[in-house]
Amino acid sequence: MRENVRVNGWDFEFVSQDDGNDQFYQCRGEVMYDDEHDEMPEPSLWRAAVELEKQLEDEGIKCEAGHSEKGWVEVTILNKQ
Repeated sequence: MRENVRVNGWDFEFVSQDDGNDQFYQCRGEVMYDDEHDEMPEPSLWRAAVELEKQLEDEGIKCEAGHSEKGWVEVTILNKQ
């Protein structure tokens, strides 16, 4: 896996923990809210995460883009290399 990846101007950091059983790329943007006042990722950051997911899948790496709280997005690696 690449250490860090830049997609659409956003820098994603590669994280490997739990002896490599939990691997993902992460990046943090502004905290934003939807119409129901739920936290959501910054739109341009979310588009970058989806693009990174596509790039990794094109390389044969099964993954999934997601977001958590406080502006974080993650692209989780589902098949471990």
